[in-house]
Amino acid sequence: MTAAKPAIPPPAEGGLETVRVITETLRIVTDKRLELYNLTEKVADIVKRHDIKEGMVLLSSLHTTVALFVNEWQSALLHDIKGMLNKVVSPKDDWRHNDPQHSDCDRQNAHSHLQATLLGHALSFPVTKGKLVLGQFQAIIAAELDGPRNRDVAIQIIGR
Repeated sequence: MTAAKPAIPPPAEGGLETVRVITETLRIVTDKRLELYNLTEKVADIVKRHDIKEGMVLLSSLHTTVALFVNEWQSALLHDIKGMLNKVVSPKDDWRHNDPQHSDCDRQNAHSHLQATLLGHALSFPVTKGKLVLGQFQAIIAAELDGPRNRDVAIQIIGR
């Protein structure tokens, strides 16, 4: 009986390969109250710059009103996503977070917090053969839900 090949090749003879952990912050300068930003190429460039061949990329929004999600980057769909967010969690609804009797927030942004909970704040992707692994039509999208503002996304790469 022969043993199965390991999924990850062993290190080169004579040395051990070290797993590296790289952390960066990606700044997004937003220009609208509600807008979507394609981060795919920026994240792929960071992976390439650090010469990671195999590993994982973790993305985390550092704001409660900026969400991260994966979908197709197509203008009609992006328009529909923004419309859906405002329909499902309307800025016009009576939210307690906006009421000075219940909250000290003066931005009138309850809907932004609630929309972000629907989309999520963190993503992870494999890196294989030096490339970010995404489906053919998948894009990494940041949703600014309470702009315009300067926003940060933490990016951590774990790999070799």
